[in-house]
Amino acid sequence: MKNLSILIMAIIILSCGNNKKQESQTTDATDNKTEKISVEPDGGMGDGAVSIMDHHIKNIEKAHKKTDFLKHKAVSFNIVISFGGKLRLDGKITMLTNSTKIRIDKKDDSKLIYTGENVFLCPENANDKGARFDIFTWTYFFGMPYKLNDPGSKLELENMRTLNEVEYQTARLSFEEGIGDSPDDWYIIYTDPKDHTLQATAYIVTFGSKGDITKAESDPHIIQYQDYKTVEGIPFATKWKFYGWTEEKGITNELGEATITDITFLDDEGSIFETPDNAKEIKL
Repeated sequence: MKNLSILIMAIIILSCGNNKKQESQTTDATDNKTEKISVEPDGGMGDGAVSIMDHHIKNIEKAHKKTDFLKHKAVSFNIVISFGGKLRLDGKITMLTNSTKIRIDKKDDSKLIYTGENVFLCPENANDKGARFDIFTWTYFFGMPYKLNDPGSKLELENMRTLNEVEYQTARLSFEEGIGDSPDDWYIIYTDPKDHTLQATAYIVTFGSKGDITKAESDPHIIQYQDYKTVEGIPFATKWKFYGWTEEKGITNELGEATITDITFLDDEGSIFETPDNAKEIKL
């Protein structure tokens, strides 16, 4: 009888030991599973949330249907730009939707082509004045809602600002050192606080300043985006207005305007961006 009691006690002790081992294994497995759950980096608002700035960018991209825009290979549009009552550009712009290739066909039959590495002017004897500005500036203004999250771009949320007695959410776009040929440029992005569409952009042009941006800082401009129309469900501003701009006064004197028409998507670039035989390279 004594031996039977000892045997029963041994079984009970062994059973308790197994239960504790199982509990320990379950706890370890749970701990390991918890460690593998990924969260957003410290740039978020905590507990894996998206940062306020990332949320702002995503709202703008969603409003301008960035995903749908980038599904297309290329986009073309006619553009007429005038400053001070004088014609600045009249032609057709074709660009890959990721902006890596650009072509401008002007009404005077000259062409500018950016192959992704170099810029070419055709024919060789065409006027190359303002070629660099034309090939990159107008396409950047056109594609700005899709460029806010580019590598090297930095967007910082700023206060609400009033423009023509209307309040807009603003953010400052700047660039890391060595990004592009004008990393000292900056833009103040105005967006509608309700639908998050881009409404205006104040900016400076520092290209050619050789590090001295005093002149550019003293003469900032602003572009207002107007007359939005949708093409395949994607909104585009078809009227641009250019003005002088100051932090204190906002919009000042009118400088120029641009009209955008015939926005068309292309699903195959074909030979559009190939360099013609009678072209010369433009040094940037």
